[in-house]
Amino acid sequence: MPRLSAWFVRAALVYLALGFTFGALMLANKGVPLHPALWRLLPAHIEFLLVGWTMQLALGVAFWILPRFWAEPPRGNEAGAWLAFGLLNLGVWLVGWGAVLAAPAGVIFLRRLAEIGAAVAFAAHAWPRIIPRN
Repeated sequence: MPRLSAWFVRAALVYLALGFTFGALMLANKGVPLHPALWRLLPAHIEFLLVGWTMQLALGVAFWILPRFWAEPPRGNEAGAWLAFGLLNLGVWLVGWGAVLAAPAGVIFLRRLAEIGAAVAFAAHAWPRIIPRN
């Protein structure tokens, strides 16, 4: 497995653990009220599981499994994929913790822009690797 794929999958597993932990805390809070502020974890819970875990895992597997060039390096220039990794994690952390820390609503656009930038950077990296078999 390439190093970048391993980083994507490891980060996905961290987001899975954090998302489940936040969900468990909120579920426990429903049964035995611990603190009303625990409900502020809901946006982070959703963001960590939907984008942090699912998207990160999908991009990691896609980077690993997409066709490779026959020249060196076999996956082409990996700078776009590394940029996607950084932007995606930045976006997930900003969206998840921005809601918990009550960041201004106008900042949401910049946070989502980082995630869209990650998708564009990964697509730009992967596009030339999708080649016909013949």
